[in-house]
Amino acid sequence: MHPTFKPVADFGLLVIFGDEFDQDTHAVIRGLDAALNADLPQGVLETVPALVNLMVVFDPLLTDHSAVQQAVERCFPIPPATSSGTTRTIDVCYDDPFAPDLPAVAAATGLSEEAVISAHLAGDYDVLMFGFAPGYGYLGGVAEAIQVPRKPQAVPDVPAGAVMIAGRQCLVTTLTMPTGWSVIGRSPTPVLTDNPDAPILFDVGDRVRFRRISADTFHEIRHD
Repeated sequence: MHPTFKPVADFGLLVIFGDEFDQDTHAVIRGLDAALNADLPQGVLETVPALVNLMVVFDPLLTDHSAVQQAVERCFPIPPATSSGTTRTIDVCYDDPFAPDLPAVAAATGLSEEAVISAHLAGDYDVLMFGFAPGYGYLGGVAEAIQVPRKPQAVPDVPAGAVMIAGRQCLVTTLTMPTGWSVIGRSPTPVLTDNPDAPILFDVGDRVRFRRISADTFHEIRHD
């Protein structure tokens, strides 16, 4: 599996492995990410893995696109990442008013609301990438039975901590923002941390399990 390369401005190189997500491709992307970070090439500042590509960000005063591409190519052949990282547990409350779209998801899938909740809790979610906003970790692994498309229009002012799904992915919001995803719960678990060495609760390659809590427990954790 050999990628193509695309320069991004004067500070980045996009390493592209395809145009459709699959687990094998993502394992190779994670393997490349690990290989580069084990011994960062001169001038490389960070690597950003995504679903089908990896961005290599560098200091243009210290290196250039050609040198970074050569450094990436020296990593081949890449052993795919074969194991998941840390498993993180995120609390979620599915009670009203924290799950405004739960009835609609149940109606769309032909399931009861409790069955939707059970299917969501049974999922074993992989952190695939970050994007859109700080700490927005896109989690793959939503059960096929509850996969629903995005809404035609975004809903404004969705609060931080919203647990939402769209297609095969799940996400826990970190900011109050608009979204077209279906909100089926809310979590009091902080995704953004106060640790400068690990500012986000999970990393790409980690796994997430959701744990159901009551509204009373939600408020106790939040100190409401």
